[in-house]
Amino acid sequence: MTDTAMKLVLEDGTEMLGHAFGDVSAVAGEVVFNTGMTGYVETLTDPSYKGQILVTTYPLVGSYGVPAPRERGTIARPYESDRIQVLGLVVQQYVERHSHHLATRSLGAWLTEEGVPAITGIDTRTLTRRLREAGTMQGWLFPASMPLEEAKGRARTVEMKDEVFRSVAPSEPVTYAGGDLKVLLVDTGAKDNIARSLLERGATVVRAPYHARLAELALGADGIVLGNGPGDPKDLRALIEQVRVLLASYRRPIFGVCLGNQILALAAGGDTYKLPYGHRGVNQPVQDLLSRRCYVTSQNHGYAVRDDSLPADWEPWFVNINDGTNEGIRSRLKPVFSVQFHPEASPGPRDTAYLFDDFMRLVGAMSRS
Repeated sequence: MTDTAMKLVLEDGTEMLGHAFGDVSAVAGEVVFNTGMTGYVETLTDPSYKGQILVTTYPLVGSYGVPAPRERGTIARPYESDRIQVLGLVVQQYVERHSHHLATRSLGAWLTEEGVPAITGIDTRTLTRRLREAGTMQGWLFPASMPLEEAKGRARTVEMKDEVFRSVAPSEPVTYAGGDLKVLLVDTGAKDNIARSLLERGATVVRAPYHARLAELALGADGIVLGNGPGDPKDLRALIEQVRVLLASYRRPIFGVCLGNQILALAAGGDTYKLPYGHRGVNQPVQDLLSRRCYVTSQNHGYAVRDDSLPADWEPWFVNINDGTNEGIRSRLKPVFSVQFHPEASPGPRDTAYLFDDFMRLVGAMSRS
């Protein structure tokens, strides 16, 4: 860790001063917070955070270090993609001296290697309260010696209408060989653990970018998964139209996760809206409206589906117990369903991993019919 002073400034004028422990550079993006106590390796590589500055509410970060980089071209754990996706990181207290048998480097070293600025010494409790009260805001993270106006002009950022999606999706379809059942994973920034979860259940996974010709790829698929990703779902109009075509023509199971839940709702004729500060953490309680069972889930999203916008042949499936927002939908007529949370999350609760089991059982049954 260096002695370089860093500053975080929010669009409402809030300024917080701390010290750098990653790259020393300027970035600008939406400032969001995550309430997980562990899992920073998975969180930092989650493509859903692309273009954002992440605040961790747990006060000690870095104590278990970072494992060795995975081999290029693989989807090995614990990473959720092949690089850090956040633009910047904000913590209360960074722990440089890590202790874990799999660690080969510190969190600060990893951030520096990938050019991601980070700041420690921030009162993240106060910062989180500000974001909860005022809602998610734009922010700038930069060396304190740099004037704010200069930082705004030089800050690295991500265009959130188109670039953000193209930067996290593969350019061409990629196939991971598995069993006889073939699942098409539509990638708008899908976490690698979605692909791993399908592979572990005997599927061959065809991972295709959201801009591919999905109807053609679906012809050879026994099931389809609409993955997670960053940004506003309404900016993916072309994908929404493609999914609308699939809803009309595809007769086998479709399962959406996170952004996939929102895309499915929009394709069905529903609506979505932006949450004040989103759900980001590993302790979000949800209830299955059919069984009335409750689950603890991992979540990372800033938008939600409007229940009252769903067509008559669709119904809400899960609800967030904290605030009553939608956490899943399902068709009354077709084998099509989705959830707003992450059943594949690791680390995090595995309460809802059974959804992949159910999906693959349905895929298998319908492939034989």
